[in-house]
Amino acid sequence: MIRTTRRLADGREIVYYDADGSRARHDAVDTRDLPPVSTHSRLRWDALLGEWVAYASHRQSRTFLPPADQCPLCPTRPGRPPTEVPDAEYQIVVFENRFPSLATGVDPDVPPAAPGSPHAEQRPGFGRCEVVVFTSDHDRAPADLDPARLRLLVDVWADRTEALSAIEGIEYVFPFENHGEEIGVTLSHPHGQVYAYSFLPARAQRLLASVERHRAQTGGDLFAEVVAAERSGPRVVAANEHWTAFVPAAARWPYELQLVPHRRVPDLPGLDAEERDALAELFGDALGRFAHRFDEPMNYIAAWNQAPVRRGREDWWLHLQLFSFRRAPGKLKYLAGSESGMGAFISDTDPEDVAEQLRAVTW
Repeated sequence: MIRTTRRLADGREIVYYDADGSRARHDAVDTRDLPPVSTHSRLRWDALLGEWVAYASHRQSRTFLPPADQCPLCPTRPGRPPTEVPDAEYQIVVFENRFPSLATGVDPDVPPAAPGSPHAEQRPGFGRCEVVVFTSDHDRAPADLDPARLRLLVDVWADRTEALSAIEGIEYVFPFENHGEEIGVTLSHPHGQVYAYSFLPARAQRLLASVERHRAQTGGDLFAEVVAAERSGPRVVAANEHWTAFVPAAARWPYELQLVPHRRVPDLPGLDAEERDALAELFGDALGRFAHRFDEPMNYIAAWNQAPVRRGREDWWLHLQLFSFRRAPGKLKYLAGSESGMGAFISDTDPEDVAEQLRAVTW
């Protein structure tokens, strides 16, 4: 993999990633007249739930569903306005978000607590938010990316995880993709994101707490036991030598897959070359099944669950959640009263049936 680092007009970092053997130079200069990025994000502690909430009101003005000829993720080419990517061609490119929820240059001057609520501790919204653009082709869906591009994407995720984990104060690195307007995507060009948090997100906290509680009660390894059971269970959808994709026994979403490596590794950088090859293969297979389950491709979220930067790394088992809100043709699963109000999921589908349906998908 070839990595080329440049700067955009407002000082944000942009990194081009090319497969070995590429002759791309990426010398184009960002000619836009951009104001400096100003971020006033802050974090507030929910003392009752024991988790942080981020506030980023400046994001209200971010770009929203522009027409294709004004897409900010497309290459910069003659006859079109300059974009976030100065070069006319690229394979995969990563840059700091222009409208970040969290930032390393965030305003540090925040009161110690929310007004009138001494239990709601306040901190600056420190972190980093990056955009990962999978291809220069605006109309190419992630499910249509060739195996070589998916393999490069795996290396990019691993590289960004290493780079962001090295930032002092970062506690968790989260690569993810939101796909489909129904999910809330505001740019249709195929892309994902990476968030680097200065705190442990609620899901990571709960996973670690469950693993630690299981060990204290039974002396067992919860992650290893769950992976072993699912790999030999009735909900396996696809597998290869190094990875298995299965519908979780307690799936929350109408269509949900987890992809797990057969060897315990804490995060994407921990995968060896063969495991990365196998991941690209199985990830492409999973995307294809979601794209062809119904007449129209399913919206989805692809969420990498990696070990925290410092805590619990020896216990963690890397895994990918791939899930969709679609429950049937033309019907979505809305997170209404029980899910949104109480966090108690009620599923409209059966995990074993979903696994059978996804196994039967061909294309």
